[in-house]
Amino acid sequence: MSAQWKQRPEGGGVFALWLIRSIARYGGRGVARACLYPITLYFLIVRGPERRASRAFLTRAFGRRASLWDVARHIHTFAATILDRVFLLTGELSRFDIRVDGLPALAERVDRGEGVLVFGSHLGSFDALRVLALTRPQLRVRVVLDIGHNPAVTRLLDALNPQFARDVIDAGRDGVSIVLEIQQALARGELVALLVDRATPGDTPVTAPLLGSDAPFPATPWLLAATLKVPVVLAFGLYRGGNRYQLVFEEFSSGLDIPRQHRRDAVAVLVGRYAARLQHHLLRAPLNWFNFYDFWHADDATRDHQSDLPPLGDAAGAAAGQRDAGRAG
Repeated sequence: MSAQWKQRPEGGGVFALWLIRSIARYGGRGVARACLYPITLYFLIVRGPERRASRAFLTRAFGRRASLWDVARHIHTFAATILDRVFLLTGELSRFDIRVDGLPALAERVDRGEGVLVFGSHLGSFDALRVLALTRPQLRVRVVLDIGHNPAVTRLLDALNPQFARDVIDAGRDGVSIVLEIQQALARGELVALLVDRATPGDTPVTAPLLGSDAPFPATPWLLAATLKVPVVLAFGLYRGGNRYQLVFEEFSSGLDIPRQHRRDAVAVLVGRYAARLQHHLLRAPLNWFNFYDFWHADDATRDHQSDLPPLGDAAGAAAGQRDAGRAG
């Protein structure tokens, strides 16, 4: 993700987020959804970079020039999923018609006590995937999230569901600490979910075709999976309008085992496979694409960055070494 995108202010600020939360909680979903229209208009008029990014993306996805109405629908879809966080995170599932595809294979691994890496994206609602934890109380879903990037949203979600805060693995810490916590969670048979579509500063990106052009994707999640050798499942929480969601789970790998000397080439292949599946779902639900920046040409995302923090791929090796040393002692 470009540094410029990360520096964009949170739309509406803390007050607006708490206001929509209060309206949703005390006025109900119907009243709150009526508020989405002025919110959409605000973004359409005030947030020029996001509006232009939306139009450019939709033009790619539709194969024609996107209209201002298309952009408004895109922004409204995003706002609707943000609103639904209030209800999804407080367990009010009866409000929604949720269809789940591909769950049996994941459930079998969970029932066997296997830890699984769940790779999501900014396509649809990642929060909708937490329905798993609400419908299976014995299942713990840990989400890797940079708490410092969206503090207002984080505080809102913490207030709605304190368990959310306890289950977050803070991606803002050093690489070794992050990987150790992920490793420990997987060893306990938990699901560890992270977003894998945005290349971030500090992660050398790998490019793969997406909608006709090469796009940058992070290598780190795939290096992590290869080091930890655990199953990888792709997850998409697609908003279908009204109160309808479709949760899709696809087993991507039963456990990557790639010799270190071959990892660069293998990661490129894995990212290509992932991009193909992302495009498949993206074309089925283009208004669910919530990357409101130039995903293909973000300069900061396509440079080879140097970081003060160790890359997670190397950090995984260091964490594994600490674990083995502890056992030997």
